[in-house]
Amino acid sequence: MADEPWSGRFRRAASLSRIQSVVAILAGVVSVAGAAGSVVQFTRPPHMGSVVVDVRAAGSQRAVADATVEVLTTDNALVASLKPDTAGRVTQDLREGVYVVRVSHPRYAADARRIQVQPQQTVAVTTSLRQGSSSALDRTVNKGVSAVRRALGF
Repeated sequence: MADEPWSGRFRRAASLSRIQSVVAILAGVVSVAGAAGSVVQFTRPPHMGSVVVDVRAAGSQRAVADATVEVLTTDNALVASLKPDTAGRVTQDLREGVYVVRVSHPRYAADARRIQVQPQQTVAVTTSLRQGSSSALDRTVNKGVSAVRRALGF
């Protein structure tokens, strides 16, 4: 190495510094990516939670994808109106508080649940919709028809 010209030693040193630069850049990228990943888990504000509603038909437990899921305040103010996916599931982020989750479908009786959303937590609600109508008009007509049938002896 002593009889090696100065330029040969410089080339070897230059390649070592190039490797060190690449390693330093990669370490920086990994550090930034790690920091970004840890921040992502805290993107939901601290006062937010979520609700997951699983809509099923009573008896068969098959998913009811064409139902309507409404999230209401305790004063009946509509917060969200949602449609489940093909698996019968819907998810919604909500502020901390008390809500009413109402699930309705024309062929099933409506189901309503009161839930408490806590910060950074998920509330799971599974509904089993029973045969019947969730429409107030349909229920009124059916009761009227039943009353007429009883009165006429049918």
